[in-house]
Amino acid sequence: MGELLLELLSEEIPARMQRRAIDDLVGLVRDKLAGAEIPAGSIEGYVTPRRLTVIADGIKLTQPDRSEERRGPRVGAPEAAIGGFLRAAGLSSLDQCEVRATDRGEFYFAVIRQTGRRTGELLPGLLLAAIGELPWPKSMRFPAAELRWVRPLNSVICLFDGAVVPLALGDVPVGRVTRGHRFLAPGEISVASPADYRDKLEAAHVVLDRERRRQLIADGLAALAVREGLRVKPDDGLLDEVTGLVECPVVLMGRIDADFVRPLPDGLPPEVLATAMRTHQKYFSCRNPDGSPAPRFLFVANNRTADGGAAISAGNERVLRARLSDARFFWDQDRKVRLEDRVEALKDRVFHAKLGSVYDKVERMGRLLYVHELALMAHADTNLAFEAAMLAKADLSTGMVGEFPELQGVMGRYYALDQGKDYRVAQAIADHYKPVGQDDNCPTEPISAAVALADKIDSLIAFFAVGEKPTGSRDPFALRRAALGAIRLILAGQMRIRLRQLIHDGWMNANVGDIDPTDDLMEFITDRLKVHLREQGIRHDLINAALVRTSGVPEKSHLEDDLILLIKRVRALTSFLDTDDGANLLVAYRRAANIVDIEEKKDGRPYNDRLPDSTPGMLKLPQERALNDNLAAVNAAPEVWSEDFTAAMARLARLRQPVDEFFDKVTVNTDEVINVQGEVKSLRENRLRLLSALRMTMNRVADFSQIEG
Repeated sequence: MGELLLELLSEEIPARMQRRAIDDLVGLVRDKLAGAEIPAGSIEGYVTPRRLTVIADGIKLTQPDRSEERRGPRVGAPEAAIGGFLRAAGLSSLDQCEVRATDRGEFYFAVIRQTGRRTGELLPGLLLAAIGELPWPKSMRFPAAELRWVRPLNSVICLFDGAVVPLALGDVPVGRVTRGHRFLAPGEISVASPADYRDKLEAAHVVLDRERRRQLIADGLAALAVREGLRVKPDDGLLDEVTGLVECPVVLMGRIDADFVRPLPDGLPPEVLATAMRTHQKYFSCRNPDGSPAPRFLFVANNRTADGGAAISAGNERVLRARLSDARFFWDQDRKVRLEDRVEALKDRVFHAKLGSVYDKVERMGRLLYVHELALMAHADTNLAFEAAMLAKADLSTGMVGEFPELQGVMGRYYALDQGKDYRVAQAIADHYKPVGQDDNCPTEPISAAVALADKIDSLIAFFAVGEKPTGSRDPFALRRAALGAIRLILAGQMRIRLRQLIHDGWMNANVGDIDPTDDLMEFITDRLKVHLREQGIRHDLINAALVRTSGVPEKSHLEDDLILLIKRVRALTSFLDTDDGANLLVAYRRAANIVDIEEKKDGRPYNDRLPDSTPGMLKLPQERALNDNLAAVNAAPEVWSEDFTAAMARLARLRQPVDEFFDKVTVNTDEVINVQGEVKSLRENRLRLLSALRMTMNRVADFSQIEG
């Protein structure tokens, strides 16, 4: 068994691409080896900012020998046929063939044996293919090689059992030489094996294992913070990013000028401090034991210095001081202008070429909240919600948000509080973008929820109205996320909203687009709702059944658009089908529906055109009369038409016995007729109407035809 070492040393690879790149490269090498019948017993991948490394062990030294049989022509066949067979099989005479008897006579058979090739001969082609097929989100050409790569390749190590495997990569050196840490060990390093490679890189200040680097950083951050009596603000995303920026992690601490961490308004908002450090400088924030911002920051250097990092820390402190000084300037200047006075400037900020300015958008949000009473549906104070909507985007014109776009909404809250606004209005300004993703919480304060919902509903209506709806995987305006956010807000706030009416009325008064988005948008939201509920473990067929409104007709225009009612219906239906009555009634429903469907197709006419005839003699058997009476009682029961779906299901359960007795005693497809006042009437047609009435009655509660199992 042999051992393979492949290292691709390049200029720095973007941190966000590293994990995917090494996973893809390992997969490609594994597949190439397996496809050549020399699979690796084990294979591991390592990635640092400058290198992708694959180490595979347990590789056979040669391919297995192959044996292939080919049947040739019949014994006694023409010479031309025999000659063609020998040439195709690579044989010189029939002496190299076997004669075998088959049920069709005697035939020549050629047994072709191929000796497996040596692994060392196969590897150049296999590895070049794997390297060339490695996908990058972005790549470039560079003079030394023909292939495209994320950054210029500097050198390649390719060893199999200690011997160099030659790879044709243009002018890129291929051999057994690599380099260590860029600053601490920049010289060339010659390696003999994977174990030697690991040891020499470690000595050259390169921590090859990404997970080990990450843990070293996490431990260093925690230890340094504890030493100062502080704690690190958790940030897994930043930890992952800096792991991809260093080969020799050294955790250091810096100081923040006390002026910046003073209580407001003298200091800066904590979010400004955190954003300036995290987003722009890749620094970790520190907290005091009470949770308040501490005048310290932590960062990860990629170098060890004789002064213990003092000069590096001082340099980072200077950079941060300059950035926070800029933020202090914006903070002081922005507070001189009231948010109300900034709203007019939104007219100069384009929201979308087809949808006007940001000012137009906040006006549409305000109309949804005030004119269409969305605030009341969200149980919020209408006037405060309207005020919050009109101010929600005002901070986009501030200097702070211009410098730190991530803080839009957040800064609006601080400026609103500084100007004495109601705290609920201020919080709604900060929350109106939420929920941003699946892991983001929904705002619980009614005004915040109302404004957040207005923002998302307006975007959905507006973009659908101008034909900018998502197609396939393309969703440039994040409308799927907006729809899911709207669904979560409605469900979390228990908002009783008729979405169809809200969408239609909102579009009519929005003055955007010529396309009525109501039907398409309702279907779009319904699809997102199905995904959301399925992720919560709710069966898709029960969702489809509950979506149909009380008309019982499964048409798009009748889809349930009150999401709170829909959830109640789904839960009641789930509980009902878990009972014996529910399960048996579902079977009876299917039987009735199948009979009616078959006979309607056969007769070329519907049987739901009118109710069963209950004149004397038409309901001949007691079981017919009992079913008809029970259907009438169910249809007259107020709970069937109310929102008490549990009671409605209980009422349906009473149909089980009369339905069972009907199918036991009544023959539907009978030729018997009844003479009623001189008119001949068919018992079969009346019984089909009775089964159709059963189907329609049950569909008033849910569309049972959608239920599987």
